Amino acid sequence: MMPLRLLVAAIAVIALTWLYVTPSGQMLVAALGDSQALQGWLDQLAGLGPLAIILLMAFAIVFNPIPSAPIALAAGAVFGHAWGTLYIVLGAELGAIIAFGIARFAGYELLRKWFGDKIETGMWGNQNRLTALVFVSRLLPFISFDLISYGAGLTPIRFWRFASATLLGLIPMSFLLAHFGAELKTTELTRAIPIALGLGALTFGSILWAAFRARR
Repeated sequence: MMPLRLLVAAIAVIALTWLYVTPSGQMLVAALGDSQALQGWLDQLAGLGPLAIILLMAFAIVFNPIPSAPIALAAGAVFGHAWGTLYIVLGAELGAIIAFGIARFAGYELLRKWFGDKIETGMWGNQNRLTALVFVSRLLPFISFDLISYGAGLTPIRFWRFASATLLGLIPMSFLLAHFGAELKTTELTRAIPIALGLGALTFGSILWAAFRARR
């Protein structure tokens, strides 16, 4: 099993190096960051557009350098609020599960060898707290979706808890991005980002207030 884990890690490093360093990889990242160009491409795909959105969203989650927001905006612009939200959620959920699986397969057992049963005690051994952390992180746009997916795979959280918390937490932000894409087809992405951050700040503030009241 160890050679296979090393192979998975090596493939991931090679893929990330290609995206970050090579001109072709950087061109791909730039192309997927252009929401308006993606809209035109999706229009040409016709019936294959939903599948393309799902796969692109998953690809963007697994490979951190690729931005997922422009893909989500393009989905909203082409498919509207409801269907766009559905395709965004399906793609992001698929990508999160893949990232979680990679981390769980390649790194969790290694951590267990280093730290033993300690990684399943205290806060990191509490399934309810881990589930809540995953759910809350999905509501906040300034917390890296990709890193949370990989990081969760290195904790003892059960797969079904991770998948459920991710799915439920995905829906609000996915709808928001699909809404922006549908309503602001000709607007620059930079105008949508502050609104998304504002929603995240509002959500985070509400969570802090609820925690403060609960503690009192």
